[in-house]
Amino acid sequence: MKVAVTGHHGFIGSVLVPVLLEEGHEVVGMDSFFYQGCDLRPDAVEIKSVALDVRDVSPQDFEGVDAVVHLAALSNDPLGALSPELTHEINCEGTLRTARSAREAGVERFIFSSSCSMYGASSHGAVAEDAPLKPLTAYAESKVRAEEGLRELAVDGFSPVLMRNATAYGVSPRLRLDLVVNNLAAWALTTGKVRILSDGTPWRPLVHIEDIARATARFLEAPAELVHGEAFNVGADGENYQVRDLAELVERAVDGCEIEYAGESEPDARSYRVDFGKLARLFPDLELQWTVERGIEELVRAYRQTELDFDTFLGDRYIRLKRLERLLEEGQLDDRLRRPATDAGAHAVH
Repeated sequence: MKVAVTGHHGFIGSVLVPVLLEEGHEVVGMDSFFYQGCDLRPDAVEIKSVALDVRDVSPQDFEGVDAVVHLAALSNDPLGALSPELTHEINCEGTLRTARSAREAGVERFIFSSSCSMYGASSHGAVAEDAPLKPLTAYAESKVRAEEGLRELAVDGFSPVLMRNATAYGVSPRLRLDLVVNNLAAWALTTGKVRILSDGTPWRPLVHIEDIARATARFLEAPAELVHGEAFNVGADGENYQVRDLAELVERAVDGCEIEYAGESEPDARSYRVDFGKLARLFPDLELQWTVERGIEELVRAYRQTELDFDTFLGDRYIRLKRLERLLEEGQLDDRLRRPATDAGAHAVH
């Protein structure tokens, strides 16, 4: 199967591509390359790719492609707060433009990287896919609207699949330190403090990026009738944690560190536990292999091997918002997050 991966150069994409190649797929990449140079380590493989903004894609970009995995997005709540308008434009309108172009080109499967953050706040047990969506941020709202539009595009021969990923963590060639587990481990290793900005009570579902990649591969191969227009929470029931529980796991993994409640922000309203029963029920052969405890150990090893220090941790290399702010300040991006004087969208994947 020929698979186009948008956002292939990002945190998840850099791990997904080798998994898809190992599964025997031909993979091509599409990326804005905003985070070029933000590397923890070299990519495991090289693939054909094109620099392309999702706001500029056309059917010609998907000629000969069988499936699309759509990861490209402004990737978290801080980026959403930078510009709610641009978050909607890229994450929702860009997603639907990509899907329409793929459908017109004859692509049969469209895997959308959505998010459990759409559940927002829930105090009534673990939420399944049929729970009310309560987006609390521009990022989460953009995912809700994109899902709605993708379901409307579903027809015979074009099957969108909505992957509501739990909060990701893990080591990637394009590391991110603005994700809760990655962030807490970095605080511990560079300062000796596991620094929590909330009161530690919010719930989060967690999933390792390698497990997201394995689930993606299963969704690509599944019969259309099993996944057509369907949403799937991606994670495991045992991997719902309160933030303070995560801090305690980090404290145990890094000798000599201690938990510190910074108390510098308002209590975090985002708190939800997630039910992953549908994924386990419909894909019984999919074994998610990581736990947060193992993931923290992996992160700490990687930080030590690369000699992560405090200045690098809090710099713009591994924190997406800071990198975009730097590109804006240097004029490498304009106020629409476009590269000046470029002809984005003029390239097709071959």
